[in-house]
Amino acid sequence: MSDLELWITLLGMTLIAFALRYVPLAMLERFSLPPHLQQALRYVPAATLAGLVFPALLTADGQWAIGLDNERLLAGIIAAVVAWRFRNILLTLVVGMGALWLLQWTGV
Repeated sequence: MSDLELWITLLGMTLIAFALRYVPLAMLERFSLPPHLQQALRYVPAATLAGLVFPALLTADGQWAIGLDNERLLAGIIAAVVAWRFRNILLTLVVGMGALWLLQWTGV
């Protein structure tokens, strides 16, 4: 693949990715969504985050890893407790990552 073909491919992929995100948002501005749908859409970010985080916490090497030997699960539990208690995103991230690094370093 030549340099020109590479740049054309990258530009095309960028335009397609932009269009896939922009067009639905632009169309939604023209319509008024029903209140129950608006309320349901508020849960999409949390559901998406849960769908990304929980598999990473509950599996290791493609196998279920629900136990005290799973550092990611233990760090996730610690982060969840901090999030529940203090309701501070930055503190939750710092404590969760610190707990993960500490658990991995100690080899628990």
